[in-house]
Amino acid sequence: MVSGQSGLGRPCAERQLPRLGRQAVRQRSAIGMSAATLTPTILLLGKSGQVGWELQRSLSVLGQVVALDRHSSDYCGDLSDLAGLQATVRALRPQVIVNAAAHTAVDKAESEPELARLINALAPQALAQAANEIGAWLVHYSTDYVFDGSGDQPWQEADATGPLNTYGRSKLEGEQLIAQACARHLIFRTSWVYAARGGNFAKTMLRLAKERERLSVIDDQRGAPTGAELIADVTAHAVRQVLRTGSGYGLYHLAAAGETSWHGYASQVVETVRRLQPELELKVQAIDPVPTSAFPTPARRPHNSRLNTTRLQQTFGLTLPPWQQGIERLLAEIL
Repeated sequence: MVSGQSGLGRPCAERQLPRLGRQAVRQRSAIGMSAATLTPTILLLGKSGQVGWELQRSLSVLGQVVALDRHSSDYCGDLSDLAGLQATVRALRPQVIVNAAAHTAVDKAESEPELARLINALAPQALAQAANEIGAWLVHYSTDYVFDGSGDQPWQEADATGPLNTYGRSKLEGEQLIAQACARHLIFRTSWVYAARGGNFAKTMLRLAKERERLSVIDDQRGAPTGAELIADVTAHAVRQVLRTGSGYGLYHLAAAGETSWHGYASQVVETVRRLQPELELKVQAIDPVPTSAFPTPARRPHNSRLNTTRLQQTFGLTLPPWQQGIERLLAEIL
């Protein structure tokens, strides 16, 4: 997902939206037609982020993908420009809008709550309003941070929320505003997202394992590392199904199967690297478990980030893979 959107330059609403050909306009206006008789246009926002990058691949088999980010010039993909976003939706008239952009700088959000709310709540609301206006589906991503992190059971979609930080509050408000504005929505809460592209926890642990003999890693936060590739593939599968059936809207939890701590995650990375590439020299001899309090941060983190994915799997006929499988795929790709 795309991180904070400061320093954005000229507002998108001032840009000249390209004129569409008559045939394209007729096709994009035919929202009520079935997917079987119309190749859908899919508007993807946040194309340069971890999930957005994978979505460009997974969604391409479903139809024409118009992929934007905040630097796009032909159409507005800047979530800080609400009018520009809605103008883009009205011009393209997609059947599906996929919002993979967000303000994901959790600690930074504490010092810029207005920007976090604009990007994570008000922009999704604007997209939902525009989607409802043209009869499109809106796909959006949220987070385990909407919960307070208590207990030791995986969170279900209907469980009471209680975000601990500004980021979580802004994402929760985004969920609520979407549900109020657009019935045709898919909201996927996910957690501990990683991808081969860009920085991630596994890459950081691999680098530190080469440099240090001893590491200290948090052991009292639990969740499931979830690959952007998995998120993108599940999204494409769900979009295909809702376009075909016209049903299945709502809120879903999407995470890899199983659970671990950050300490367990780090240990798995080191063990997997040593198995896949034994000739690679790692200096690390010990990984010490430590509490969250050992690494103070501006934003509080939940201890329990487990997500119950039963509803997602039953609705869309899926079996989600164990988190270890995704980590092995990642490491095999980057080593």
